[in-house]
Amino acid sequence: MKLHLGKFIALTALCLLLASCAQTGPPLPPSLELPKPPTDLRASRKGNRVTLNWSEPTLTTDRQSVRYIGPTLVCRSLDPEIAACGNPAAMLPAPSAAPQKSGSARHAAQKSGAPPATPQTYTDTLPASMQQDPSAELTYAVEVLNRNARGGGLSNRVHVSAVLTLPPPSDLSAELTGDGAVLTWTSAGESQNVPASVPGNLPTNSPAVQYRYRIYRRDESSGKDTIAGEVPVPVPSAERGTVHFTDSTFEWEKTYLYRITAVSIVKRPDSEVQIEGDDTPPVRVIAHDVFPPSVPAGVQAAYSGEGQKPFIDLIWAPVTNADLAGYNVFRSETNGAEVKMTVKLNSELVKSPSYRDFAVASGKTYTYAVSAVDVRGNESQRSEPTSEPVP
Repeated sequence: MKLHLGKFIALTALCLLLASCAQTGPPLPPSLELPKPPTDLRASRKGNRVTLNWSEPTLTTDRQSVRYIGPTLVCRSLDPEIAACGNPAAMLPAPSAAPQKSGSARHAAQKSGAPPATPQTYTDTLPASMQQDPSAELTYAVEVLNRNARGGGLSNRVHVSAVLTLPPPSDLSAELTGDGAVLTWTSAGESQNVPASVPGNLPTNSPAVQYRYRIYRRDESSGKDTIAGEVPVPVPSAERGTVHFTDSTFEWEKTYLYRITAVSIVKRPDSEVQIEGDDTPPVRVIAHDVFPPSVPAGVQAAYSGEGQKPFIDLIWAPVTNADLAGYNVFRSETNGAEVKMTVKLNSELVKSPSYRDFAVASGKTYTYAVSAVDVRGNESQRSEPTSEPVP
């Protein structure tokens, strides 16, 4: 009996010792559930609108999964750094609750350590008072709060130029010609170009900032945008003036949409910043080619025949249209009072601005004219005629 009692006491002591070793120490305080500040804030500006994009936090500052997200503060300042969001530009409401994930999606999220982040976006409209100094920059940050309106700090900071952007022309029009699409618009004077809320005159081009009109061309079938060209904004100007731009770089037999935006270009010692203004409404151009090439000019004829088979050489000034395919040569002949009908001498297009006519006879006078043909079969009028007698 004494032996059994001794074993029981020894086993009891061992269990108490093991139990004391399994204790984890003092309890940890509960999580404050502060959303981890975003680190991927991005900003882009067009006109007086700044678009911000970031990812909704999925973890708290103590690396726990976020259970609830409250409002988001949008911070904006002319200071290079924002230490605290004292007077936010906006307070965005808490996002709607995310739907419950399926079992497989939940398992994948647990395996990766955190659920996928939800993208967030906000567009801030700049007041005119912040678009004064072309050398200034606006600093943005966001702070995501919890249900108790407490946050874990500001996101990464992003910067955009505070330069003034000009309004787009209000009367853009387009006309298709043989040389291309001719765009026409009015560059407004000072009183029309500056928003009423902005004091002072229209800004002038200077070494620090330049203003240009940028012409965009969109292929309607593919949706692809191309910069067709740029022209300086004629500022300052007390009078409204007409601006023309010809786009000859498109492809015929396609349909295009043209739009124009005024671009503010800030020059810096080691770089430049370009901020586009708003776009004009698009104008549609159907580039159907019904335009013939230029009429050949300077046609000359010269007879040669002594000691050889007689012939007449023709030369003329080259037609410089980019879509030129070749030339047709026409001839009529007279023998005294008799005039024969004009005929085309070539069976295929003549590729060079010259032609040699061997089908000539003595005692006749030959009159020649030349036309130009493009790759789509549009033919010009005939040139001024030139005549040459054969002795």
